Amino acid sequence: MTAPAKKIRPLVVGNWKMNGMGAHLRELRRLNTGLSKHKFGCDVAVCVPATLVHRLSTMKFGAKIMTGGQDCHGAQKGAHTGDVSAQMLKDAGAKWVIVGHSERRTEVKRGGHGETSKLVREKVLAAQMAGLRSIVCVGEMLTERKSGDTLKVVGAQLRQSLPDTCNAPDIVIAYEPVWAIGSGLTPSVEQIGAVHAHIRKALTRRFGDAGAAFRVLYGGSVNPSNAAELMAIANVNGALVGGASLKAADFSRIIGAYRR
Repeated sequence: MTAPAKKIRPLVVGNWKMNGMGAHLRELRRLNTGLSKHKFGCDVAVCVPATLVHRLSTMKFGAKIMTGGQDCHGAQKGAHTGDVSAQMLKDAGAKWVIVGHSERRTEVKRGGHGETSKLVREKVLAAQMAGLRSIVCVGEMLTERKSGDTLKVVGAQLRQSLPDTCNAPDIVIAYEPVWAIGSGLTPSVEQIGAVHAHIRKALTRRFGDAGAAFRVLYGGSVNPSNAAELMAIANVNGALVGGASLKAADFSRIIGAYRR
C-alpha cells in the first residue's frame, strides 16, 4: 500500500555554496543551541564547502545537524585536479552530498559547469557507492517556465538523473526553479504544488509504492517569512535553503516551520 506523503519525515538542508570560513561555523553552534531548546519534526543537514566538511563533522552535533558536501566527482579517484570524490567526502565525515544543482547544470558561458543529467546520474551512483545520501536537484529556467515546458523539463531531468538503484532513504529530490534561486522571486503555491505533484507521480510510476516515500524538497528564495507557507504545500517534504542558511537566526526560523 502506498504510504501517504504526510508520514514522510521532512528534511531541511542548508546550502552554504561558496561561502564560509572556519570562523563561520560558530553560526552552526548557535543553531545547535537553538535547536536544543525545542522539539522539531524534521531532520536538518548543512552542506558546506569542502574545506569545512571535516571540521563540521567533528563538532559533535550528532544527528541534530548532519554534515553534507556540495558536489562530488563521478569517479572514485583519478587525474581530476581540483575535484573531490564522494569517497573523499565520506572520509571527511559527510553524510550527504548535493548533486545537479542548477549552478552546476547551467551552461559554462552563463557561469555554470554545463553538467548534464547523465553526469548527475554518474555522481548519484558514485555517492551511493561511497555510502553518501544524495540531494538531486531539478528545476527549470525562466524561459522554460514562460513557454509552459516546466513539467517536461523537470520530468526529463528527474528521469535522466536518477539511476534505477535509487531508494527513498538515500535519495532526496530538490525542486529549485532556477529563476527563483537568490532572486527573491518565488513561484505561487499553486505552481510549486503542481511541480511537486508531478514529481511524486513520476517517482511512483517508476519506483512503485517506494516512490511515495521519497522526500521532495522545495528550494528557491526560501526565507523565514515564507517558509511556513511553502512547507505546508502538499508533497513538499522540506526545503533546500541557500543564503538564509548562513545565519543561525534565519535558518532556525525556517526550521521552525516544523516545530512541534
